[in-house]
Amino acid sequence: MAKKKEDKSKKEKDNLLKYLLIAVFILAAVYIIYSLATDKKETSVVTQQKKENVKEPPEPQFVKHGELEFFKRNGKTPLVKIDIEVADNDETRGKGMMYRKSNEPNRGMLFVFPVEEEQSFWMQNTYISLDIIFVNAQKEIVKIHKKATPRSTASLLSEKKAIYVVEVNGGFTDEFDIKEGDRIDFNYKK
Repeated sequence: MAKKKEDKSKKEKDNLLKYLLIAVFILAAVYIIYSLATDKKETSVVTQQKKENVKEPPEPQFVKHGELEFFKRNGKTPLVKIDIEVADNDETRGKGMMYRKSNEPNRGMLFVFPVEEEQSFWMQNTYISLDIIFVNAQKEIVKIHKKATPRSTASLLSEKKAIYVVEVNGGFTDEFDIKEGDRIDFNYKK
């Protein structure tokens, strides 16, 4: 009988130990889950605060430097004339149409490069869709990228040598039937 009591007492101790171990594991798991959740919330709060502290530059205002006209490939039949802002140095070419939330339909930007070569543009930090028009030294349109995706980092290549690039609102070239092979002419003062 004493042996049965000892066995029963040992079983009770073993069961109690099992339950204590299970309880410890459950508490540890709850603590870990709580810690991860709390850290995640704190991290997201810190991330949100960093985002709020990083301010975008103010939206640039259009500055008219001149006018640009599109012509059919014969160079004589006018299609449309727009006001242009000119980007003709590294700083202004680097900013381009970035951070603009809108653009009037009769306005665009003319990029002037020092050397005629293959050009590459992207849409990072550009919030409006644009038609990007690559133009060679003879003022002939060699490539058009229509309705470029805002904020995209994909490279949009001229595929041929270009010394000028014109950016206008997305859909502009379709609206005025502007095609590769058509021409431009412009005048400006900065």
